[in-house]
Amino acid sequence: MMFKDYLRRDMRLVLLRTLAEMPGYKGNSSVLANLLTEFGHVVSRDQVKTELGWLEEQGLVTIESIGSVRVATLSERGQDVADGRAVVDGVAKPRAA
Repeated sequence: MMFKDYLRRDMRLVLLRTLAEMPGYKGNSSVLANLLTEFGHVVSRDQVKTELGWLEEQGLVTIESIGSVRVATLSERGQDVADGRAVVDGVAKPRAA
């Protein structure tokens, strides 16, 4: 696996785990981009929107567009992946605490 693939898989897990901690399991692409930076990922808002789109294709989130902002809501399957109860190829597995 190339390093960029590792980063992408980790970014997707961070997005899911972040949504799992947000009120209503919901967050917008702008806030999520800022939070990813806090976790060491240097990403553009466009990259965040692309990754959210991928997560939606996998059934891990649902997305609502409000102007140029995307609002993602964690799905039940997304919660299972964030918690390590389910595995999706392309998303890093969480480590035991």
